Amino acid sequence: MRILVTGGAGFIGSNLVRRLRDFYENVDVLDNFTTGNLDNLKGLTSRIKIINSSLKNIKGEDLAGYDYIFHLGMPSSSPMYKANPFLLSETVSEAVYMVEQLRSKDFKGKLILASSSSLYNGNSLPFTEDMNIKVTDYYTECRYYIERLLELYRQLYGLKYVVLRLFSVYGPREEYKGRYANMITQFLWSILKGETPTIYGDGEQTRDFIYVDDVIEAFILAAEKEVDGEIFNIGTGVQTSFKQVIEILNTQLKTTLNPRYISNPIKNYVQHTLADTRKASVKLGFKPKVDLKTGIRKICEYYSNIKLNL
Repeated sequence: MRILVTGGAGFIGSNLVRRLRDFYENVDVLDNFTTGNLDNLKGLTSRIKIINSSLKNIKGEDLAGYDYIFHLGMPSSSPMYKANPFLLSETVSEAVYMVEQLRSKDFKGKLILASSSSLYNGNSLPFTEDMNIKVTDYYTECRYYIERLLELYRQLYGLKYVVLRLFSVYGPREEYKGRYANMITQFLWSILKGETPTIYGDGEQTRDFIYVDDVIEAFILAAEKEVDGEIFNIGTGVQTSFKQVIEILNTQLKTTLNPRYISNPIKNYVQHTLADTRKASVKLGFKPKVDLKTGIRKICEYYSNIKLNL
């Protein structure tokens, strides 16, 4: 069994690589280290193959030799694309290259794509996989295009794939994402530095926060289960407001830092997210195990014990 994780030195990717290496012998990481960091793979580098490259430099026969390809190697935050719209064409171009190489070399494995709940912006809660997609920015356009590309290649050439629409993922190894990290993590960093956390608006906006270990479990289930051409929501089915997150962090850290509220400068801002996870539960057997208070306790312990250069 041979496995490739693109973006394997990033936040979710590195956590996935660690888990995969517990079960599989041959796990390769492809990362150009634009946002990923080798420190995320500390303790693993002698047990995995690291390919410092972009997808377009990998030969088709090498890509087609994998049993599972987990594709996470894409800019993962809307502000990244807004700051540099050319990321859209670069990311899509790499995806086209990948599936075309897999087609030409008769790939027999399965591709698992990391997509985003951001695609649901503008829909009513809870979000279901069959909802109409209302593209609201470069980031959602990019992810949605790649989803449709995979379905096209499935219909035309029999490509096996699964899409996971991830909700608000938090956990360890986000420190190299900086201002693109999950809001829970950004609030935590502010409090650890003795700074007042900043919230856009009134703090009543909500997210379906999911701990990274549960997301990793979903990736593995998507690979190993007999599912193909399917899209799954990966969340918890629980909403939590930013105000509540600050309260939980203060309780955990024994601090009393109240947030500072400022007007929201972001157009098409997502006010609320909530996953309907029934499909993932039935077809994948997916069930999140880490509740928010436990997850926050875990990241408080993690980030309190490492040196943050933020």
